[in-house]
Amino acid sequence: MTEKNRFYAGAATALALAVALGFGIAQLIGDNAPAPEASAAAEAAPSNEVVISADGISLSQIGVAPAAGGELDAAIPAAATVEATPDAVAVLTARAPGTVTRIFKRIGDPVRAGETLALVESRDASTIATDRDAAVARERLAARQLEREKRLFGQGVSPRADYEIAEANLAVAQAEVRRASAAAGAAKVASDGRSVAVVSPVTGRVTAAQANLGRFVAAESELFRVADPSRMQITASLPPTDAGRVRAGDRVELTTNDGRMIEGRVRSETGVVDPTTRSATVVITPSVAGTLLPGQLVKARIFASGGAVTNGVIVPQDAVQTIGDRTVVFVRTTKGFRAQTVQVGGRSAGLVSILAGIKAGTPIATTNAFLLKAELEKEAAE
Repeated sequence: MTEKNRFYAGAATALALAVALGFGIAQLIGDNAPAPEASAAAEAAPSNEVVISADGISLSQIGVAPAAGGELDAAIPAAATVEATPDAVAVLTARAPGTVTRIFKRIGDPVRAGETLALVESRDASTIATDRDAAVARERLAARQLEREKRLFGQGVSPRADYEIAEANLAVAQAEVRRASAAAGAAKVASDGRSVAVVSPVTGRVTAAQANLGRFVAAESELFRVADPSRMQITASLPPTDAGRVRAGDRVELTTNDGRMIEGRVRSETGVVDPTTRSATVVITPSVAGTLLPGQLVKARIFASGGAVTNGVIVPQDAVQTIGDRTVVFVRTTKGFRAQTVQVGGRSAGLVSILAGIKAGTPIATTNAFLLKAELEKEAAE
């Protein structure tokens, strides 16, 4: 082989080695480099981890506590009004038209059942009293006539027919007395025979007084209102969906404006929605009598037994956050927190029942969890 041929053979061999080496390097680089699609997907996937130290947790005032297990009462908040029971409040009126001549009670005074609060002088009262007295007189006359006819009939002087007529006359007179006495009693005719008395049928206190001396009042005009403060009930208006979960005997917490807490029980619920307010009425009986006043407004929390969730996981409402279309709670990890997707059940009185996603006892962020949500959203935006 000539010198020229040896040169060409060496060049060809060197070129072949260079091509082989370049192909191997390119193949190696191609295997290790990430695909463009995979890189884009990795960058688009949101992170569920929030790295934060223990000092950062304390500084941010993020509360950490284990998720509780047990029972979540369906506590329904409602505004309620204190009212006297129907048999504990009385509206006192004048039973006949006339002029107010005497007033014995004022607002706030105690009243006994059957006690007179005022007198109204009325001509109608005089007429009723006169009819009653006349009926009593006729009854006495009929009784004497019957006694005389009975004696004469026994002696054989008077016929039996006269005796029976006297009996009938006495029965009619007695019926007339009962009618006149009932009319006088209904009108509350006073002993003076010219006035009607305004009498309270219940024991309690005077809560309203519209009677004034010398004022002429029409029949059935309201003059006083009396209520027994020891017999109160509370009425609360609830949406139909909540009212359907309330049962008689359910526990109720009543909070007054001054912060006092009073226990109560549901006595009944109407089961009917008011066409005007679109709400149902629940009647509550307080456990302590005499602590509430008619017309007072209170806040009620009704623990509806028809809506209780048992054997579930209970977390504070602030622990549940929404990220995109996910509902999450932040579970404590060694490096910080992890957003854990959960399935939420009912909500009640600041608590949320978790149906799936975490177990009871799992440490989670209970307060200021929105800071962790904001950090995740910040990272996703960057």
